[in-house]
Amino acid sequence: MYILVSIAILITMVLAVVRALMGPTVYDRVLAVNVFGTKTVLLLSVIAFLNGRPDFLDLALAYALINMVGILAVLEFFQNRSQRNAKAKHD
Repeated sequence: MYILVSIAILITMVLAVVRALMGPTVYDRVLAVNVFGTKTVLLLSVIAFLNGRPDFLDLALAYALINMVGILAVLEFFQNRSQRNAKAKHD
């Protein structure tokens, strides 16, 4: 059962990578990277359960926090860049 869950998570991770590479907008790509990070946390959690290693859950939580902060930073960067471009065109 858990092997099937791991395979399903891996498949959704591949689909997220495909969306990140083909996304029509920057925000689609950022969302796909965020989904990939979330699926990585889920996969680490399943591996921790299968191997009986609860210390992997600490790694999963740390990765989730890094993923969240990273995505917020990237979105802030693109928002500021688009505002600067709009201001430059307006002036």
